[in-house]
Amino acid sequence: QVQLVESGGGLVQAGGSLRLSCAGSGFTFNIATIAWYRQAPGKQRDFVASISNGGNTNYVDSVKGRFTISRDNAKNTVYLQMNYLKSEDTAVYLCNAKRISPLPYDYWGRGTQVTVSS
Repeated sequence: QVQLVESGGGLVQAGGSLRLSCAGSGFTFNIATIAWYRQAPGKQRDFVASISNGGNTNYVDSVKGRFTISRDNAKNTVYLQMNYLKSEDTAVYLCNAKRISPLPYDYWGRGTQVTVSS
C-alpha cells in the first residue's frame, strides 16, 4: 500500500522555524522526485520545492534563501526546513512523489497545516 505521510506542521510566530517531514512507503522512494506544495484556503495548490533522486533541488522564488529541501533515502524521508517564516507561508503543505518513466507514478500525501502568526 502506497503511503506518503507529512508531519511537523504547527503554529509558529513570524520569523520562526519549522521542519516538515514526508515519509514514503509502498513504492521505490529513492528514485522518485519528491516535491512540496502548499495550499492556502480558497487558493490554488502551489509548488514550493522539489528534490530529484540525484539531489537536484528547485524552489519557488518566494522561499529561496528561507526554505531548504533535503532527503534521506535510507529513511525514505524528505524534509523541508522552513526558516524566517512569514504569515503568507500559512497553508496546508502537501508532499508529492513522482516518477515520469519507466513505470510512472504520482502520489500525494494528505498534508500538514502550517500556521504563521504575525
